Amino acid sequence: MGDEGDMHDLKTILERLDEVRARTAARRVDFDFDGFERLATARRDAIHKFESLRAEQKRASDGMKSLKPGTPEFDERRASLRELADEIKALDEARRVAESALEATLLTLPNLLDASVPVGASEDDNRIAATVGAPRAFDFEPADHVTVGERLGVLDFEAAGRVSGARFAFLRGQGARLERALINFMLDLHTREHGYEEVLPPLLVNADAMTGTGQLPKFEADLFKTQEPSLYLIPTAEVPVTNYYREQLLPELSAPIKMCAYTPCFRSEAGSHGRDTRGLIRQHQFNKVELVMFTRPEESEAAHAELTGHARRVLELLELPYRVAELCSADVGFSAARCFDLEVWLPSQGRYREISSCSNFRDFQARRAGIRFRDSEGRPTYVHTLNGSGLAVGRTLVALLENFQQADGTVTVPDALRPYFGADRLTARA
Repeated sequence: MGDEGDMHDLKTILERLDEVRARTAARRVDFDFDGFERLATARRDAIHKFESLRAEQKRASDGMKSLKPGTPEFDERRASLRELADEIKALDEARRVAESALEATLLTLPNLLDASVPVGASEDDNRIAATVGAPRAFDFEPADHVTVGERLGVLDFEAAGRVSGARFAFLRGQGARLERALINFMLDLHTREHGYEEVLPPLLVNADAMTGTGQLPKFEADLFKTQEPSLYLIPTAEVPVTNYYREQLLPELSAPIKMCAYTPCFRSEAGSHGRDTRGLIRQHQFNKVELVMFTRPEESEAAHAELTGHARRVLELLELPYRVAELCSADVGFSAARCFDLEVWLPSQGRYREISSCSNFRDFQARRAGIRFRDSEGRPTYVHTLNGSGLAVGRTLVALLENFQQADGTVTVPDALRPYFGADRLTARA
């Protein structure tokens, strides 16, 4: 199968069903392909019968033109046409029901993996593409970010627990200033040096927007939802920014459209009980700077490398050791065709942890959201969408607290961040 996208076009799936089955199986996810085929057959049969009866109806109607109204033959033919019309109506309803069921089923089918994605059973099978910077050799036992932050008086989980419950935090004083410095540093880098347009999107979106980027219907349990009106708190700025062009036909894309956004993000973390319960790693609310691109299909692979490089640049300027992992088939997200994770070194854990996922979705999201452009011949064509964290701000703060902690309890600030923070180190609250 070509790598041009086209994934949730029904004709493409049916023509290449064996390959679709194989690539879906590589993800280690279950999808009822047999049920899907039954629905597709029911839809096809209903359409064929509908079209056949419509043709018969037209012939019968044309034949009535030569009959005299009020004659037995005319009345008999008219009664037959009424029965035919009822049958056509029932078939049209059967087609509509089958198409609706097919659409609902296809919304749960993940994107087609790129042929280059390594096949694997878990994150342990991800391919390490690059390792940048050496972990620091400490001459003392490094503490985790919670201990460092509480000693400095910049992190307060106890107060957040009284206010909101578990998986929330207060950042105080220098901690709050460091978070703000990171946000501004990232936004300035991406807008001034990498050519992104900054946008400030809504934090509440409708179900159509969530469906467009692939969060719904499959991942509803991971979302926070309001009651009246029924809206969702965004899990990432990817949702509102990608849907900016929902149901739009863009002019010819002479160059990729590049947007970046800072937002708070909200996740219920369903299914993560017992994982990363300490600290800022897995919170219900966290800040993130997101990068989003819209490209022509033939440009999306190059754009994927470019976007990943922009996220890497943040880590390099902050002097943080990291590595690049190409995700294996079982670890690639539902909507992505290919994904690179950036993983930052955390001394307290003695391992690398994800701080950014940079994904190429091909035309998967564009099909769901109806985002097209006119190609060089003027034909409406689905765009390719890409995004990545540039970076997850809370996890970046974690990495700074741990990697730059000093024996005296202070934390030094990397040179690139000092103009934004206003000092060269964090010190204990007086």
